[in-house]
Amino acid sequence: MIIVRDLNCEQPPCVITIGNFDGIHLGHQALLKEVKKRASNLGLQSAVMTFEPNPKDFFSPDNIQTRISSLREKIEFFYKIGFDRVHIVKFNQKFSQLSKEAFIKILVKNLKVKEIVVGEDFCFGKGREGSLKDLSDNDIKMNIQNKVIMNSNRVSSTLIRQFLAHDNLEEANQFIGRPYSISGKVIHGEKRGREIGFPTANIHMKHNRPPLSGVFAVKSDKYFGVANLGFRPTFEGDKKLHLEVHFLNFSSDLYGQHISIDFLKKLRGEIKFSSVEKLKEQIVEDIKNAKLFFDKQN
Repeated sequence: MIIVRDLNCEQPPCVITIGNFDGIHLGHQALLKEVKKRASNLGLQSAVMTFEPNPKDFFSPDNIQTRISSLREKIEFFYKIGFDRVHIVKFNQKFSQLSKEAFIKILVKNLKVKEIVVGEDFCFGKGREGSLKDLSDNDIKMNIQNKVIMNSNRVSSTLIRQFLAHDNLEEANQFIGRPYSISGKVIHGEKRGREIGFPTANIHMKHNRPPLSGVFAVKSDKYFGVANLGFRPTFEGDKKLHLEVHFLNFSSDLYGQHISIDFLKKLRGEIKFSSVEKLKEQIVEDIKNAKLFFDKQN
């Protein structure tokens, strides 16, 4: 898979889908699967275009929304399912003013788009003036995907963010189609967990606005653990977001490795404890509750 950041760079003919793909939920996966199938049938490359930052955040910088997945996590997913190329568009003032005609020219002349797979509400160009008809008028074949419905609700990133923010992790995972996860490199921390008897793997966060926080039962590969995602309120003055995982059945050195943490169940919210001893007592309880959860899953 290649990553393309220059829209002026000519590419081989392709079937493409375009969107933010935050969380790459079941609805997104249906689009991506169709792109792969259509590209294979036509002997073309499979391509996806996504934006950084999210256009909504660009237009509303004072109201930046939480994010289900970072850009790297999205790229990792595209790679995993075997896409040929990913176009990453820097959404800035210049791109936001691009007319529908200019955008279509990029798709046709540079990206060699022969077919596009999108939802029925897809729009593009300055002021969202471009429509599906504009694309079909320029010899781009349309493949319109139906909305994915689950539990009488349309599967959407907005709804999943709401689930995560309100501790409905199990329901969010159903709509995502896999456990919600955060990936990153294991880095050296302040060793506070080790000092109090609970060594942790500190995950370098690529995005600082996940839609959830607290203490969770988690899994990474075949290893189970308890994770704290938040700002460690017991330790004063810490304003940086942390993801720290205490693994229950693993004690080797993970420093420098890139790992993915699957969030399976929320155990509790973050608490500011009156002392380190109180924190240690709670961690023991968290580990106990996590083990009970994992035992029920087996």
